[in-house]
Amino acid sequence: MSSATASTMAGAKKDMASRTLQEGYGNGAWHGPDLKAALEDVTEATAFWRPGPERHNIAEIALHHAYCVRGVRAKLTGAGAEPFVLEGDDWFPLADPSALPWSKIRDVVADEQERLTASSAEISAGRRRSPLPEAGQFDLVLGITCHAVYHAGQIQLIKRLAAQ
Repeated sequence: MSSATASTMAGAKKDMASRTLQEGYGNGAWHGPDLKAALEDVTEATAFWRPGPERHNIAEIALHHAYCVRGVRAKLTGAGAEPFVLEGDDWFPLADPSALPWSKIRDVVADEQERLTASSAEISAGRRRSPLPEAGQFDLVLGITCHAVYHAGQIQLIKRLAAQ
């Protein structure tokens, strides 16, 4: 393999995590709305609308994803996870905006995603070390991307149900 080919492959490998994260939450995806796009036009009323008893609303789904992103970043960097915006674990019951307004939830999702993307980029560029092997790093990035795409689809469905 030539040094130019090796250099090109190394550059593509460094961009892989960033590109993968963008597919799930980012600047648009070929497969349809990514999580950022799915959340973009959600009103506060729609965010807290529950499609049925014991079903999650968009606000709960969005905050759950942010919590998971925070956990992925902690595993990826080896740093302990900081306190989350609400006390609890994984799923947070949100019947209305009294505990956390929709605008704040959207900010938390965006902030957690930006912090993960920055941490991943630092690791890819060699400015930060991960305690995980490269395969483990990629598994986490791919997993949280699939998680974002999954929840983006749920959110799109809930928006349509709420509009009926």
